Amino acid sequence: MDIANKILLVILDGASDRPVKGKTPLQLANTPHLDKIASMGISGIMDPIAPGIRPGSDVAHLALLGYDPCDIYTGRGPFEAAGAGIPVKKGDVAFRCNFATKKNDVIVDRRAGRIRETGELVRAIQKGVHLDVTFMFEKSAGHRAALVLRGNGLDSNVSDSDPKHDGEAVRNVRALKPDAEKTARILNEFTKQAEYILERHPINVERVKANKSPANTIIMRGAGTVPDIKIFSEKYGLKGAVIAATALVIGIGRICGLNYIETKGATGGVDSNVDAKVKNAIDALKKHDFVLLSIKGADEVSHDGNVKEKIQFINKIDDALALIVDLKDVLVVVTADHSTPVAVKDHSADPVPVMIAGPGVRADGVRAYDEVSAATGGLNRIRSMNLMPILMDLINKTKKFGA
Repeated sequence: MDIANKILLVILDGASDRPVKGKTPLQLANTPHLDKIASMGISGIMDPIAPGIRPGSDVAHLALLGYDPCDIYTGRGPFEAAGAGIPVKKGDVAFRCNFATKKNDVIVDRRAGRIRETGELVRAIQKGVHLDVTFMFEKSAGHRAALVLRGNGLDSNVSDSDPKHDGEAVRNVRALKPDAEKTARILNEFTKQAEYILERHPINVERVKANKSPANTIIMRGAGTVPDIKIFSEKYGLKGAVIAATALVIGIGRICGLNYIETKGATGGVDSNVDAKVKNAIDALKKHDFVLLSIKGADEVSHDGNVKEKIQFINKIDDALALIVDLKDVLVVVTADHSTPVAVKDHSADPVPVMIAGPGVRADGVRAYDEVSAATGGLNRIRSMNLMPILMDLINKTKKFGA
């Protein structure tokens, strides 16, 4: 029978874009393998949440997995924490963090020069900070980290300390509800103690001498609690795995019950070992029914507004994806979690291209993988929440509605 029994979902984080001098980066890139997959299957465009809604990566990935963010999303923190290896549990309040650079009470670099090696800084904070509640602080990819508070009387209804833009004043955490006063006080105390440690740490002393941005403060955002969700295997009857570099996607996978499979050399940037990630995903299909492969670098350079690097990285992705073109008995699905236009340097509400190829899939006339070509395809315009039901039907795993 012409029916696939496994699913490979490839998410090209932030690859979708708007025209740059008439064409999008996907149109400008050299993508023979992506184009071949498009010619073998069916394409369309997809709203991550709904038309006109700008999605975060967190809610976009939840929707791609068929979990309605409107029902379960409380904040990004728990996913970042789970991805960083913190064993989050009910009642914890979690935050995503950045190591950042502060000067005269102004955040001058939210990413501290995109510092990567933060292990010693994290250990110093773990050892030197003392709070009224239990806290867990762990490094994540690059300049990122995660913080979890555990104890009585905690509440996630607090403001961010992250000003979101360089050149803005440091923000104290505020309680958004009276019950969160204790949490806000503890978070501001955490920041105060962490800054004292970081300012004097040898790594930052050396960074200042080398004219690099010191990681001398911690900024926090995305407060949330662990959502109560049905795990992936119970929801779909499929054994799933996630292959990613960023804590967010790893954490979403873990909380949804996907097995995280580490890839050596995966960084989440344009220097990531994409070849190894693709090979890892193909190998994971031997023991899993569903594999989510996240490739992030295009999003990072989009936030920097670097169209040249975005095109080059899409070329790199395409070379690596040569291995998935001829997979047998597998639905190959390629999409983006959201659009990140280089002109905007942030996420936008633009729909993303999506294509599905594999046994039993009706092929349409689309011959290229990009935003404009996909809009002419047979999938038409769907929402990310529609994707998993479509894929489950294509592998003959759905129940009939009605008699």
